Amino acid sequence: MPRYVAPLRDMHFVIHELLDVEATFKNSSKYAEVDKDTINQVLEEAGKFCTNVLLPLNQVGDREGCRRLDDGAIKTPTGFKDAYQQFVEGGWASLACDANFGGQDLPQLVNSAVYEMMNSANQAWTMYPGLSHGAYECLHAHGTEYQKNTYLEKLVSGQWTGTMCLTEPHCGTDLGILKTKAEPLDDGTYRITGTKIFISSGDHDLSENIVHLVLARLPNAPEGSKGISLFVVPKYLPTEGGEPGIKNQVTCGALEHKMGIHGNATCVMNFDGAIGTLVGEAHKGLNAMFVMMNAARLGVGMQSLGLTEVAYQNSVIYAKERLQMRSLKGAQYPDKVADPIIVHPDVRRMLLTQRAYAEGARAFTYWIAFMIDLEQSEPDKKKREEIGEMVALLTPIVKAFITDNAFIATNEGMQVFGGHGYIAEWGMEQFVRDARINMIYEGTNTIQSLDLLGRKVLGDMGSKLKKFGKLVEQFVDVEGGRKDMAEFIDPLVDIGEKVKKLTMELGLKAMSNKNEVGAAAVPYLRVVGHFVYAFLFAKMAKIALDKKDSGDGFYKAKLATARFYFAKLLPETAYQIRAARSGSESLMALEADLF
Repeated sequence: MPRYVAPLRDMHFVIHELLDVEATFKNSSKYAEVDKDTINQVLEEAGKFCTNVLLPLNQVGDREGCRRLDDGAIKTPTGFKDAYQQFVEGGWASLACDANFGGQDLPQLVNSAVYEMMNSANQAWTMYPGLSHGAYECLHAHGTEYQKNTYLEKLVSGQWTGTMCLTEPHCGTDLGILKTKAEPLDDGTYRITGTKIFISSGDHDLSENIVHLVLARLPNAPEGSKGISLFVVPKYLPTEGGEPGIKNQVTCGALEHKMGIHGNATCVMNFDGAIGTLVGEAHKGLNAMFVMMNAARLGVGMQSLGLTEVAYQNSVIYAKERLQMRSLKGAQYPDKVADPIIVHPDVRRMLLTQRAYAEGARAFTYWIAFMIDLEQSEPDKKKREEIGEMVALLTPIVKAFITDNAFIATNEGMQVFGGHGYIAEWGMEQFVRDARINMIYEGTNTIQSLDLLGRKVLGDMGSKLKKFGKLVEQFVDVEGGRKDMAEFIDPLVDIGEKVKKLTMELGLKAMSNKNEVGAAAVPYLRVVGHFVYAFLFAKMAKIALDKKDSGDGFYKAKLATARFYFAKLLPETAYQIRAARSGSESLMALEADLF
């Protein structure tokens, strides 16, 4: 069975040294009492829960999967329900929730760090509470008073779970053509009829009730995405006392059989005249649902960070223990029959790739979560909007870049194991299968790339991207004079200039041919993703340089990882820039009939 220990030292580094959250929170009206000790205690206890409770169930869930019983009920793998009860009893569901509804009012940053560990230990299980938190955020932002009073306390406690029901058999990304109908009733409720597919956690036996957030179309609604409304459709209709009442007309028609995340119930959900209530305004359902969708995209980034970290940890253990051949320089361990494979340069490349992508993703996701906390607690409207714009710019990169990298990292991990890598008992092949799914759901990485280049960058003439560039410039202005920082600053400045030039070039091309956006979007996101990582690794390297003489080997390792990133991973951008510039002509020249 794979092993996992929460990487608390690096988590503390990012939270307390890179982001210095305690100093910032001291000036926050919302998080002033959240100090270093509080954060560390929460993370330590969460790490124990993940290692001791969730990790042992990961392979069980993969092996058993979920089952649909003869009566239509869904049974989760052995131990999942007990683990969920421990999760609820421990108060983990309520960490970053509003105290008015029973939450603990802790920062999103802390919640994200907890979810990193949970995803490392058991991604499939973690999806159940993860989606519930997204449903909570959506209803907290857009729900009616009735909906908040009925559902939020139960979602916060974890007694009830939530889902997001968007996709239909004929439409996924193109939600404007969805067919699910919502018929108004005299009592102010709606009758929901339609079929949704690929619904994660759609039905299960973990909680008393399941709160479905469903996109549907009202009679005479405008065509396209402007005619979509959002509804709360519970599995059991709540009684006046707030308890699960009669069964609603919503059922799981089938379970999807997937390549990974077997422990999560991915369902075909049938709504056969189910009763629901409207969330927010009619025909503006996507505005409300985007709260949950964006939360989910950040959540998928955390899933992939978790998989990268656990794959790395097990790769390192194996590479230190597995004896195979001698070093090219001669025997490094002459007392053994062969050297451990960690002496070989290419094994080092694979390990350091995993390590760098884990550390980069941790810095990136925690920074985003921190910005969300600042946005929610910032009293100044203009500053709040500026933070929100930065989060909006970076969200598609979080989802696509981190999931791409996680698939690379888990693949490298499986390769480190050699033949054992594709043997199930070692666990590595499961990480690869799970990681591959993350690149597809919650908006494919192509969709994220189009969102970044088409909407977030070209859509506002590069305004948001320029603001990120200003952050980089400010850092360079302060640290650029240090000789010991040149190896990090120089490539950071270089990639920044290349991003600026590439963006202008693509913007001009798009004015005459929109296909240029589609042709360049995926490589463009890879380039901008590396720009973000170069910025973060340079900042982390600065801290490590300042403390390299402390005697703490952690900073030595941090510097080594940063140097590897700049030497071996950042150069990918040369290829991706060339690919982005190559245009759409070669892609569109071949007639469809000739494929």
